Amino acid sequence: MEFTIEGARVFLPDGLVETSVQVSDGQIAAIGDRPIGQIVDGRGLYLGPALIDLHGDAFERQVMPRPGVYFPLDVAFLETDRQLAANGIATTYHALTLGWEPGLRSVANGQATLAMLDHLHLRFTVEHRVQLRWETFAFEAIETIEAALGHARKPALAFNDHTSMQMRGLDVPIQKRAFEQSPDFLSADIDDPRLLERQIRRAAKMAIPIDEYMSHLRSVWDRRDEVGAKVEGLAAKARALDVPMLSHDDTQVETRHYYRSLGSRVSEFPMTIAPTQDARDAGDTIIFGAPNVVRGGSHIGSLSAADMVEEGLCDALASDYFYPAMLAAIARLDAEKRASRDMLWSLISTGPARAMKLADRGLIAVGQRADLVLVDWPDGATPAVRATWSGGRLAYQATPLGAL
Repeated sequence: MEFTIEGARVFLPDGLVETSVQVSDGQIAAIGDRPIGQIVDGRGLYLGPALIDLHGDAFERQVMPRPGVYFPLDVAFLETDRQLAANGIATTYHALTLGWEPGLRSVANGQATLAMLDHLHLRFTVEHRVQLRWETFAFEAIETIEAALGHARKPALAFNDHTSMQMRGLDVPIQKRAFEQSPDFLSADIDDPRLLERQIRRAAKMAIPIDEYMSHLRSVWDRRDEVGAKVEGLAAKARALDVPMLSHDDTQVETRHYYRSLGSRVSEFPMTIAPTQDARDAGDTIIFGAPNVVRGGSHIGSLSAADMVEEGLCDALASDYFYPAMLAAIARLDAEKRASRDMLWSLISTGPARAMKLADRGLIAVGQRADLVLVDWPDGATPAVRATWSGGRLAYQATPLGAL
């Protein structure tokens, strides 16, 4: 379990330096010291702290590769683990939706997923955690979430209100909706035929008839007056356990103020500039999706993540729905000269570690956990992972044809 990576350009806290890194017993033992153990040739490559993915739901495509077609959870997560390691991700937070809709994102499926992640823990090559992505109208999920909050691999808790988003006024764009618990929130008439048209695709995704879906939506929407108390109660329990909390898809300053007052200091994928700037002014962490960067903008017309990086309004990038997007985003931001390479690398390592209160990783420094990634990054090209270490263990290694 001792090795030395020599000759790489290393992302250190104070910048890029060509040096060696010594690893022993799963930790970074020294930097620039005499070699120990096996020698890993890093010449011509970059060595960074391994990636930390704060929000990734690409695992859902292993669980359900086609609509309504499910695969065994153990098969799905062992494959996901391989994908994570191959993309340099040594710590992942699976964005596990716990909602009121049936199917993939149901509470029952969430419970099975949590159990399977525990069952497979010692077989994984990287560290799997969960972001408890709670749909706030899903009161049936609260007991499951409360049980998960105290897990040894501390989860994160994200407050999602896609129900109100679905029920917003029919002429209100997603980005212009009011704070969901505000009296100013304009909702649609549930009997309006146009609302039914809005829900047809969701019902098809759930594989249930539209009339059955609308009946269920009606009963869930009737809970609206109780949501605030449920949110505040669960936030208090998470706060007592020092669980990181995130608000999701903020559109208003009022939204960020509300969740900050409950102890949530992370704004995940804010949709408009006002709550984003408010988060920055308050010292909150701001997360955007890496696919937003790679694709050149938001696929639903929200803020440009690349612009937010350049303006200093982004602390972390998450894979969202595509694991390779994290490195691809860094490559595009670098090519567009949005920031220095060392600052860009912090968006996928140091920034996420701070957001999740992971003091033992996210930096290459003596005493830190040896979560490392060695990448081939020619100028103007996308980084390609050569090796990933998780806690000093080799999780992935590849030698391209051109290196033979």
